[in-house]
Amino acid sequence: MIGAISVFHSLDTFLENRLKVSVGQYSDKGRKSVNQDFHGISIPKQPLLDIKGIAVAMADGISSSGVSDVASATAVESFLDDYYCTSETWTVKKSAECVISATNSWLHSQTMRGPHRYDKDKGYVCTFSSLVIKNRTAHIFHVGDTRVYRLNGDGLEQLTNDHRLWETEQKSYLSRALGMSYDCSLDYRTLQVQIGDLFIITTDGVYEFVSSRDMIAIIDAHRDDLDAAAQAIVRQAFQQGSDDNLSIQIVRVDELSECLGSQVRLQVDSLPFPPVLNARMKFDGYTILREIHASNRSHVYLAQDLKTQQKVVLKLPSVDLGGNADYLERFLMEEWIARKIKNGHVLKADLADRQRNFIYTVYEYIEGQTLAQWAIDNPNPSVEVVRGIIEQIVKGLHAFHRLEMLHQDIRPENIIIDTSGTVKVIDFGAVSVAGLEEALIKTPDTYLLGTALYSAPEYFLGQPGSVRSELFSLGVITYFLLSGKYPYGTNVAKAKTLSAQRRLWYNTVLDDDKEIPAWVDDAIRKAVSPLPEKRHDDLFEFIHDLRHPNKIFLTKTRAPLIKRNPVIVWQGICVILTAIIIYLLSH
Repeated sequence: MIGAISVFHSLDTFLENRLKVSVGQYSDKGRKSVNQDFHGISIPKQPLLDIKGIAVAMADGISSSGVSDVASATAVESFLDDYYCTSETWTVKKSAECVISATNSWLHSQTMRGPHRYDKDKGYVCTFSSLVIKNRTAHIFHVGDTRVYRLNGDGLEQLTNDHRLWETEQKSYLSRALGMSYDCSLDYRTLQVQIGDLFIITTDGVYEFVSSRDMIAIIDAHRDDLDAAAQAIVRQAFQQGSDDNLSIQIVRVDELSECLGSQVRLQVDSLPFPPVLNARMKFDGYTILREIHASNRSHVYLAQDLKTQQKVVLKLPSVDLGGNADYLERFLMEEWIARKIKNGHVLKADLADRQRNFIYTVYEYIEGQTLAQWAIDNPNPSVEVVRGIIEQIVKGLHAFHRLEMLHQDIRPENIIIDTSGTVKVIDFGAVSVAGLEEALIKTPDTYLLGTALYSAPEYFLGQPGSVRSELFSLGVITYFLLSGKYPYGTNVAKAKTLSAQRRLWYNTVLDDDKEIPAWVDDAIRKAVSPLPEKRHDDLFEFIHDLRHPNKIFLTKTRAPLIKRNPVIVWQGICVILTAIIIYLLSH
């Protein structure tokens, strides 16, 4: 009996309070000459185990194709390898769908370049089902007729739907599969995981010949050896007359993470707190030049790297919060976030390759001023200058959004303009990382982390933010730079019901003493709408509207036809009346 190849990466069994599973899997060609099934599981070590979770995948080729086994192997191997190469900031859904979509495109292109481009049943086509268990959530991606089940105290539950069309009781065909078309429509669902849950992925060569009752009985009889359970189920399917390849995977959840305040486990206990720093003091390979800023949450210093002679910014945690593990983890998380973003309009974390002996973070030094100070120094900027600043901020924010991050505290104090005029977004203390947030066990009491004057109204309703929330903040900044005021004054923070937000009154930015086009005011009004769905679809649409009159605005402000060309209007009316008279006379 020849089984399909299995991809398996071992788990570090010495980790405590981590997600742990037991796995059993088996595949056999059965009565076929070739096994076109392919399956695998990847259980990474830390930190990927916390950040990405455990991935399980199975693909089933179609018997009419001579290359379907290649499609199956490619689908599983690509998923298990490439999923862990996607950004650590992405959600499971975005990471998996990106990888599966790329695989589907490659399989389809191989078919279209081959001799069977007009006969998809002979191309690079396979079913595909995958399971990702991250923290306490299972994510299921599915296309085709391979099935995913969950077995627990409530019984055996089928979690996927078969993508198969039946012509008769005996004849059917796949309606969806990987490689079948350029676009692949995946089914996706999530569910909460409990210790003891068993997930079963199996091909039709097994589930069509083994009843649910028998499958449960076999697993119960081999709970201590899931590989033996998988083999026994395949063996029974074969004995029951299965004429297809036979594959099954069984995954049992043995342990779950007890608590996850963040998916990035930072060993804050391994380093001591830094001493009090003073100018000219030597500290961990740096010379302290001066203190830049101090608050009850952190101390910021300008320093010079003794090795490279470059100026850098050192940020030290507050001693008063030294016993707060959540604070320390969040403090170090800011640098982790900055390292993930590679953009000229975002503050860069220093990448000096050296061991640190204390808890602190290092960032590039930007010689310049905050946008708040710039606004004081430039109380009457031109519209073009404001456009240029806002466009640079958008480029920086877009770098966050591509990684499924939200800054959530966009305000003039968190934006710096350097001496060359380059605008950079700073301060990552309120940043939301979707890939980490989805694993939080406890829902936050509030999503409001930014400054009230620049925060979107939905935050005051206890709702999570979105790209359109960032757009609201950007619109307020645009308004502030042009006028020194705020579009709703201080009333946004007071409007904590939807009806109150609907009553917010926008104050026009237009001023008799300033040359601001009316369509610029219209663009800002749309960006700062109290209702997210009425704002622009994305940041770049807002930028476009700041430079070009919106078509809706032009239509709205265009004079009626009777004023623009009354002759044509009256001529049209005469033609219509003449036609009516002729019609009446003829009848």
